[in-house]
Amino acid sequence: MQAQEVLRHLRIPELDDVRQYVRGFPTNALMGVGAFAAITTYWFATRPKALKPPCDLGLQSLEIPGGERARRSILNESDDNMTCYYSDVRTLYQMFQRGLRISNDGPCLGSRKPNQPYEWLSYREVSDRAEHIGSALLHRGHSHTGDKFIGIFSQNRPEWTISELACYTYSLVTVPLYDTLGTEAIAYILDKAAISTVICDAADKARLILGCVDGLGRTVKTIVLVEAFERDLVERGQECGVEILSLKDFEAVGKANLQKPVPPGPDDLALICFTSGTTGNPKGAMLTHGNVISNTAAFMRVTQVHCMLTRHDTHVSYLPLAHMFERVVQGVILIQGARIGFFQGDIRLLMDDLKTLQPTVFPVVPRLLNRMFDKVFSQANTPLKRWLLDFAFRRKETELKNGVMRKDSMWDKLIFKKVQASLGGRVRLMITGAAPVSPTILTFLRAALGCQFYEGYGQTECTAGCTMSVPGDWTAGHVGPPLPCNAVKLVDVAEMNYLAVNGEGEVCVKGPNVFRGYLKDPERTAEAIDADGWLHTGDIGKWLPNGTLKIIDRKKHIFKLAQGEYIAPEKIETVYNRCDVVSQIFVHGDSLQACLVGIVVPDPDFLPVWAKRKGIEGSLSELCSNKDVKKAILEDMLTLGKEAGLKSFEQVRDIALHREMFSVQNGLLTPTLKAKRAELRTHFREQIDGLYARIKM
Repeated sequence: MQAQEVLRHLRIPELDDVRQYVRGFPTNALMGVGAFAAITTYWFATRPKALKPPCDLGLQSLEIPGGERARRSILNESDDNMTCYYSDVRTLYQMFQRGLRISNDGPCLGSRKPNQPYEWLSYREVSDRAEHIGSALLHRGHSHTGDKFIGIFSQNRPEWTISELACYTYSLVTVPLYDTLGTEAIAYILDKAAISTVICDAADKARLILGCVDGLGRTVKTIVLVEAFERDLVERGQECGVEILSLKDFEAVGKANLQKPVPPGPDDLALICFTSGTTGNPKGAMLTHGNVISNTAAFMRVTQVHCMLTRHDTHVSYLPLAHMFERVVQGVILIQGARIGFFQGDIRLLMDDLKTLQPTVFPVVPRLLNRMFDKVFSQANTPLKRWLLDFAFRRKETELKNGVMRKDSMWDKLIFKKVQASLGGRVRLMITGAAPVSPTILTFLRAALGCQFYEGYGQTECTAGCTMSVPGDWTAGHVGPPLPCNAVKLVDVAEMNYLAVNGEGEVCVKGPNVFRGYLKDPERTAEAIDADGWLHTGDIGKWLPNGTLKIIDRKKHIFKLAQGEYIAPEKIETVYNRCDVVSQIFVHGDSLQACLVGIVVPDPDFLPVWAKRKGIEGSLSELCSNKDVKKAILEDMLTLGKEAGLKSFEQVRDIALHREMFSVQNGLLTPTLKAKRAELRTHFREQIDGLYARIKM
C-alpha cells in the first residue's frame, strides 16, 4: 500500500502537510518503510509546541571606553550581574543548608560496589559527618584566621564532598590535588599553599604525598586516609614527620570535640583551584563563595523554566571534582536537595553505573560524546539501518531547528530508544564544556537523546562558565550568549587582525564569577585581570547575529613564519581534526621556516576501514609507515582546510604519522587535555626536522 493510501485509509486530514515529506521517498522499493515514514511524518505534524528563544540572545547594554560594547544576558532582571538565585543562599555552606532543609532528609550522596545497588547517605548524615571532620580539623589547629588550606587528594566519592563541606562549615579553604599533575607539581602546590593536612582516598596517594615531603621540609603534618592502610605506611609517615590517620578515627576525634559551625561570608575564599598551564608551574586560582554561588545561580536562571531541577533529580558524578565544571554542577544539585551518585572509580564501568543509577542529570565532555556518537553509528551496520538512522536524525533535526526537544516521537521509540536506555533512560538535562564539540556530533546527540542539552564555555578563572546555550536555541557551532552572572566583551587583537568593531576579538569577562587572582602570584594575576576588572581569557571569539558567541581561535599560541605571517596553530588543528581519519594533530612552525608541518595520530579504529576503501591494507603500524596512506591523509586534510577557508600559508606542507595518542600519561597533554606545545615540539623534534629537510630538497 502506498504511503498516501495509508494516510487516506487512516482518514488523516493533514495529508497536504506531510506530502512534502512523502514525495521522493522510495516507496516503490520499500512499501512498508514508506508507509511507516508517512505515518511518522503525521506524528511530527502534531509535535509539541516549540520553545522560541529571543532573536537576540545577548543584549548590548554596557558602554566600554573606545566605542566598544559589552554584552549581557537578556535574562538579567536588573542592571546588575546576577550574584545569587535565592536571597538566603550566598555561600556554599548556605547552599548545602538549603538542600538539607528541603530534602526532607532524603538521599544525598550515593556509591556502589561492583554488581551492587547504590547505597545512600542522607542529607542529615552528610551534615553530621561534615561537622565531625571540620571539628577534627579545628581540634588539630586549623582555623579560618590561620592555617586554613586543606588538601583533598581523591577520586570522586562521597568522602570528597563531605570533606569539602566540612571546610565550608568552618570557613576553611579546600585545595584539590590530582595525580595527573605529577609529583613535581603536587610538591609545588603543597609549598605554595602551605598545606599541613591532606585528606586522601587511597594509600598510593598518601605515598605520593610522602614522596613530596621526604627530606624537603614540606609543611604537611597529617594525612587522613579514607580506605584501609597497612602499618608500614604509618611507619613511613613517621620517618617523614607525618601522622597517618584513618578517616574513621579522625571523625571520632571531631565527634568528641564537636565545634559550633563558623559560617563563611560571600567574599571569603572557598577553594584554591590549581590549573595546569602548558608551561611553567600550575597557577592557584582563588575562588570565593560568591564566585561559585553566582555561577551556580546563573545556570539555574537559564534552565529554570524548562528544566528546573528538584529534589527528585539524580546526578552522576564521574568528571573530576578537582575541576570546577563538576563542582558547579554539584552545587546546582545540592542547593535543590537532590542526590549525587558517584561512579565506581573506573570509567570503563560508567555505562553500568548509568544503568543502575538512572540519572536525570549527566554532564559530559567531548571525548565521551565522540564515543557515544561512534557507538550509535557502529550499530547501524547495514545500508538499510544506516539509511533509517539518517532519515530519523533528519526528521528530529528539523524539530530541533524549530526549537523542539523531545524523546517521545515514533523515531525515539523505534530508533533512538537504545541509546537513551544506555544512559539509564531518565536523563533530562545534559551539559558539555571543557573543550570544543563537533557541531555534527552535538546536533546528532541532541536529536538522539531528546533531552535539554546545553553547551557552555568558560575557564577556572571565571569559576566554570561565562556563556551557555539557552532553551529553544538548539543550533550548534557556538557556545551561547553570556550567562546572567557576567558581561562579555571582545577586545582587539590587532596582530591577528581580529577587531572588536568587526565583532571579533579576545573574549573578556567581568562579573561576580571572576576569580580573585592567583595565589601569591601578583604578576600573573595582573596579566589575567586588567585594571578595570576584566578577565582576559586568551580565547578569540566572534559574535554571531543572534547574540551568541563562537570561539574561533586562541591568542596565546601564535607565532610568525619566516615571511612574517602570523599563525594560530590551534585554529588550524581544530579544522584538521574534523577530518574523519585524524584523531589528533600537532601543527608546528616557527620564524625560521616558511611553512607549517604536522604530526598526525590517525584514528586507530577508522584508519584500517578508510585505507581499505582506497585499496590499502595492513596493520596499524604498516599503515602509519605507508607513504600512500600519508599522502592520502594529507590530501584529505588540505581539501578540508581549503573548504574551511584556511589561507595557503596556514595549510601544512607535509605531515608525519604517529601511532601513539598524545595523552596525560606520556606528558603531551595537560590534565585538562590541552596540548603541551613545548613538550610536543621537543618530543617530535626529529620528525619535524626530517619533514623540513625533505621540503627543502
